[in-house]
Amino acid sequence: MAKSGSLSINSENIFPIIKKWLYSDHDIFYRELVSNGCDAITKLKKLALMGEYETPDDETYKVQVTVNPKEKTIRIEDNGLGMTEDEADEYINQIAFSGAQDFLNKYKDKANEDQIIGHFGLGFYSAFMVADKVTIDTLSYKPDAKPVHWESEGGTEFDMKEGTKEGHGTVITLYLNEDSAEFANEYRAREILDKYCAFMPVEIYLNDETAEPQYDTIEKDELTDKDTIIETIVEPAKTEEKEKEDGTKETVEVSPAKEKYKIARRPVAVNDTNPLWNKHPNECTDEEYKEFYRKVFQDFKEPLFWIHLNMDYPFNLKGILYFPKINMEYESIEGKIKLYNNQVFIADNIKEVIPEFLMLLKGVIDCPDLPLNVSRSALQNDGFVKKISDYITKKVADKLSGMCKTDRENYEKYWDDINPFIKFGCLKDEKFDEKMKDYILYKNLDGKYLTLADCLEENKEKHENKIFYVTDEKEQSQYINMFKEAGIDAVILPNPIDSPFMQHVEQKNEGLKFLRIDADVNETFKDAEETDEAAKEQEKKDAETLAEVFKKAIGNDKLNVKVEKLKNEGLASMITVSEESRRMQDMMKMYSMYGGGSDLFPAEETLVLNANNGLVKYVLNNRDGEKTPMLCEQLYDLAKLAHGSLSPERMTKFIARSSEIMKEEYGA
Repeated sequence: MAKSGSLSINSENIFPIIKKWLYSDHDIFYRELVSNGCDAITKLKKLALMGEYETPDDETYKVQVTVNPKEKTIRIEDNGLGMTEDEADEYINQIAFSGAQDFLNKYKDKANEDQIIGHFGLGFYSAFMVADKVTIDTLSYKPDAKPVHWESEGGTEFDMKEGTKEGHGTVITLYLNEDSAEFANEYRAREILDKYCAFMPVEIYLNDETAEPQYDTIEKDELTDKDTIIETIVEPAKTEEKEKEDGTKETVEVSPAKEKYKIARRPVAVNDTNPLWNKHPNECTDEEYKEFYRKVFQDFKEPLFWIHLNMDYPFNLKGILYFPKINMEYESIEGKIKLYNNQVFIADNIKEVIPEFLMLLKGVIDCPDLPLNVSRSALQNDGFVKKISDYITKKVADKLSGMCKTDRENYEKYWDDINPFIKFGCLKDEKFDEKMKDYILYKNLDGKYLTLADCLEENKEKHENKIFYVTDEKEQSQYINMFKEAGIDAVILPNPIDSPFMQHVEQKNEGLKFLRIDADVNETFKDAEETDEAAKEQEKKDAETLAEVFKKAIGNDKLNVKVEKLKNEGLASMITVSEESRRMQDMMKMYSMYGGGSDLFPAEETLVLNANNGLVKYVLNNRDGEKTPMLCEQLYDLAKLAHGSLSPERMTKFIARSSEIMKEEYGA
């Protein structure tokens, strides 16, 4: 049986490529070797189902990972189907073959393909990224099979001979190189197994050979056949002295003597073999969904709601997508979608499978049909992957639109949190936009949620095809009050995504225009009294005079000044910025994040003066007065404050000027 040689590789010089470049993350060898062990067990269980193998009553299938940080070794053991000498020669020495593929071909008519991790014949060789020497001890489940011992140093020469293993299955031992000693640390190993193997379909156990043994004390009725008893502990009966009716005392037994056992701590699997996504949605409780979310994403804020994906045709896909609660001001909107292939972790956020806008969600997707390359790090067959992506998009749109139709109360409750996801989706995906366009909500000034059709219907009489909006309720409070007094509604659009989204909606709806409430003075606010030609001419001259006086007082001859007769006589001045100019400014701000500058196109502000206001009339009648420049500056600064904020320099002057005005008023 003894055999030595060079590894038979069908492509010249492929092995150095496997060793160095096949996997970008060296910790991935754990995934490959453990999933191979799970695969071997899964195959044996299938053979048992088909009557080709009889499972002993005491058989417990598992993969055991044993680390020894002192010796820098890792041992990965399974009790799966094992290998004969010929199989080891074919699958290990001739690395171009895939054991899983061969198994599937042989048994394709006898069993379905669920749970065969397979397709990855080269996975074993990832061990040589971290190990100087690797040994395999294996014994096939087949009757009369002989154990095989295989070893290789460096990965290109091997020795194979009859081994000593008892019991079917395979043990792979890695003798780590100096650079990779960390992988034999129990905590590091647990971290990696939790990353890649948390949901593999066979129980996985981790043990540190150098750790101190740990024990538990259990009650007698808790003992099982699998427990190792270290010590029997007898707790004596507990007694109390009690006084009888005749005054004498007696000792009474309160609790009888107890027998307990000190046992070796029971091993606990590092993985969950039946993850929530494998269950039917009807079998899962809300608490189970929340607990799964907490466990997988370490996020202790409850998700808003979730979508359970469960599809068998035309491809197999299961998963759960969560809509997380996000604090828009303090957190980045970045989720995490974990991609699995038959419960084996592949990667986070693979953009080919997950539509870009859904990267904002958190979730897991398991697709056994994924066309992966040998290192499982890249996807092949773009057409198929696109179908998966389209399906996920459709399911999300169906869930959201269905919620809006049948559970409007909850949909509105979630809207402020989920609308950035939805709007981003509409911008990025035309099919999603088409499905969701009628279920986009706009919150109005009274906190009521309206669809686009509702908004247009409300404004139809006075402002056909115009929707007024607010971006900052605090900064635009002056304008909001004016709108409310005039009985005009507006919607609140405070998020950065709203600016491109409005333009998107305008493009999709011909003639529709979004206008911020400070974009111009609405006709509704103006005094509608009729004036003759002479009066109009005088008003024109007065406007020119006021513009000149204000420009001079403020020291800005390019300032746009507009004079209007407003119904609200108490309002002296206000700032407006045209919609086009402000959108250009917003775009420039965005551009400045990438090295441009927003100062190239400053927003075109207009100072609107109310001709019906007493202070404005005072300026007009006292254009050369000593106090007039100070009053002009005060009115301008008040308008700027109501519109947003003043520069530090202007704010300093404004405070000093306000103090001076109060002193004069009260003679202080």
